[in-house]
Amino acid sequence: MEFGPVAVGEAEGALLAHSAKVEDGTLKKGRRLTAADLDRLAAAGFTTVTVARLADGDIGEDPAADRIARAADGGGVTFDTPFTGRVNLYAAHSGVLVIDRAAIDAMNRIDPSITIATLPAFAAVSEGRMVATVKIIPYGVPSRLCAEAAAVVSGAIEVRPYRARTVGLVATMLDHLKPATMDKTRRVLEQRLAPSGSSIVGECRIPHTIEAVAGALHELKRQGADFLILFGASAVVDRKDILPRGIEAAGGRVVHFGMPVDPGNLLLLGEFDGVPVIGAPGCARSPKENGFDWVLNRLLADVPVGPGDITGLGVGGLLMEIATRPQPRETIRTARAPAVAALVLAAGRSSRMGGPNKLLAHLDGKPLVRHVVDAAAASKAKSVTVVTGHMADQVGEAAGPRAGRTVYNPDFAEGMASSIRYGLQAIPETSDAVLVLLADMPRIDATMIDQMIDAYDPSANRLIVTATADGRRGNPVLWDRRFFDALKSLSGDVGARHLIADNAGFVATVEIGAAARIDLDTPEALRAAGARLTAGGDEE
Repeated sequence: MEFGPVAVGEAEGALLAHSAKVEDGTLKKGRRLTAADLDRLAAAGFTTVTVARLADGDIGEDPAADRIARAADGGGVTFDTPFTGRVNLYAAHSGVLVIDRAAIDAMNRIDPSITIATLPAFAAVSEGRMVATVKIIPYGVPSRLCAEAAAVVSGAIEVRPYRARTVGLVATMLDHLKPATMDKTRRVLEQRLAPSGSSIVGECRIPHTIEAVAGALHELKRQGADFLILFGASAVVDRKDILPRGIEAAGGRVVHFGMPVDPGNLLLLGEFDGVPVIGAPGCARSPKENGFDWVLNRLLADVPVGPGDITGLGVGGLLMEIATRPQPRETIRTARAPAVAALVLAAGRSSRMGGPNKLLAHLDGKPLVRHVVDAAAASKAKSVTVVTGHMADQVGEAAGPRAGRTVYNPDFAEGMASSIRYGLQAIPETSDAVLVLLADMPRIDATMIDQMIDAYDPSANRLIVTATADGRRGNPVLWDRRFFDALKSLSGDVGARHLIADNAGFVATVEIGAAARIDLDTPEALRAAGARLTAGGDEE
């Protein structure tokens, strides 16, 4: 292809390289110049113009892009009309994008003028979503290069359609796991299955035992399930744990346990009587993307997943920020005093109280919840946020005037994790850390809170500060902001104990005595502490 400036009188039939303003409008770049166009250019004062001319054996940008795009179609793809050397490829249906990366790389290395870009391999796509684009950079390329590119990229892009499945859900139970959490787990799973047209054919809520898991697999297979998903009340932590042994006891096999995707490390992949089995990690109770999605979507689109596929997910598998792997966007802390937000969790239903709300009980002349709020307000904490839920209006009023901000948690029945999530969304964006306090711990005072804030030191890797009583960990707990995403991904009512265990090298402790482990969950405990409570939760 020839390219460069020529006299206006010699440009007829050439392609205009750059848009040019003329008296009656604009001649767009890429326009094939006519004799009339040359007159308009001359009238506008142009004496030369930069143009491109195809040489013998060249192919124009639009037909070249169209030929390569159509060659790349491996199925499930549609195209738009070529324009300015570009053709976009779209998903013809919902499914998983399967890419031959070696072919894409090889094509892009034929010549810099011929390019193709795609979404990441195995991306879940909906019908109509753009999945790739072919772009010819100059106004034309040699036909031989176009032919070579089309041959190399042949069939490299496919949208593998989902196949609707009948899914059997196994959910094991332990005392700490609330029914509301299990209900939400099912709802979130149904949302994940919806794009594929899959549905839950049956759910077995069973004891957390090997025998119960094995029995549930047989029962759901009998009900017609052709896909099985297991949610354990306790996370699978070993290849010989309850869920994998339950699969084997049923006559199935474990294909792989563990994956280099975070969150999602504890995923279990198995097979039972020809049916795929996924043991979901705890993070799959949340709708936030995690490694479970990556495996689930592939299997729903009949894309094989084996140990080699899973172990190859490490690059790009870090989906959240944690302390041991801070991201480059992490800002450098200054020498200023840290901004610690106090977050008071006051949304619980007081289920062990038999009806009354313990947070409204009066102790030493004021409601239980106000003790913690006042202590936080009198401390070095830069802000106080109270999360309410059950009896929100009464609890919010009882928190008193020193509660800086009150936020309502509509999912309070799901447990503590939901309150942490709503609270973190409400604290000031400038917060360096959050101190999570439980509203039913009235003996926590401002001095204790200040001791914990003083112990927080990011420069010394003291990123988590826990209160202790005689060396035993209790509450409250202070968290550096780089743990916020991990805290938001929690589910149920079990708190964040595992995050502390997983990041032991970043934990500092502050001994505050019995106040760290006080338990006022029953009417007897309240009376023993000197509090007064009626059936409505008001002062007697």
